[in-house]
Amino acid sequence: MSAKIYYDIDANLDVLKDKTIMFLGFGNQGAAQAQNLRDSGIPNEKIIVANRADSYAEDAKSKGFNVVSDFGAAAKDADVVFLLIPDQVQPRVFNTEVAPNLKDTAAIVVASGYNVFFKLLNFKPTQDVIMVAPRMIGSSVRSLYVKGKGFPCFISSEQDGTGKALEIALALSRAIGATKAGAIASSVREETAMDLFAEQALWPNVIMLFREAFSVLKEAGCSDEALCYEMWMSKEPAEIFERAAEDGFIQQLKHHSTVSQYGQLNGALNLDGSAMREHFKNILYNQVLNGKFCKEFSAIEEDLEKEGDANPLNVLYQKSEASELGQAEKRVRARLAGLL
Repeated sequence: MSAKIYYDIDANLDVLKDKTIMFLGFGNQGAAQAQNLRDSGIPNEKIIVANRADSYAEDAKSKGFNVVSDFGAAAKDADVVFLLIPDQVQPRVFNTEVAPNLKDTAAIVVASGYNVFFKLLNFKPTQDVIMVAPRMIGSSVRSLYVKGKGFPCFISSEQDGTGKALEIALALSRAIGATKAGAIASSVREETAMDLFAEQALWPNVIMLFREAFSVLKEAGCSDEALCYEMWMSKEPAEIFERAAEDGFIQQLKHHSTVSQYGQLNGALNLDGSAMREHFKNILYNQVLNGKFCKEFSAIEEDLEKEGDANPLNVLYQKSEASELGQAEKRVRARLAGLL
């Protein structure tokens, strides 16, 4: 399947003319996208930053934006609302403070499909619900825009209440700089599936492989220092993924030695991936897409704001850092503190 890709020529900035745009949150993405919108011609007085009185609000003020701490008051004036606060707090804040005050024809913009896909946000049928999801951190969204370059971004129209949802999504994508490189047509289902799959299937296995490989090599007599630097502290894995992004996932191997190329390609082809495929499918269909994880995570959301062992995330960190790999790295970093 090939996705449709939208470019500057497909987007009309006039669609945003006279619209008041509200940013709920001025963190990494909010700061970048608000500045890009302004530099694309959206009048500063038409941009509202809704943020609690904190360092992010002060940052927004220092950049010349109108900051409002009353989310409900800000929502009453908004034609477009960017939801750029963490996924776990979006339903509570949006449903209680923002949604009741929004115009019937407002457009709600999400950068993550999670809460829309699992139907955790309350929308009116007359409103537009769209996704504009940059696939880069906010600092890169801003720096690439300033350089006149684009960045990868997923866009979709999830609810077309006004009949102009896609037009608005395209205009916003162009205004933040995404369509210069090409905005990829997607959906909240696709974005959520890929995101949660990576977090719950792919990367957990990568962490496990590093942990077990570390233990095997440690048993074989390798030192903590050598292992930590060889496996990740040298930043070689980061360079490999950077090369993969630039040259291709397979073609990046040509930057390695011939011994490395042969070993990796031959070894990968000789592995039987059938059991892993079944494991991945189980995670995708029986944990992610069926909503099982969403229900489990929703049940602990309040605990994630607690301190100490009452916070389940803290407990997970403690268990992970207690592993042989975690303890070895702690010793190495303490010993080489002045060199890192």
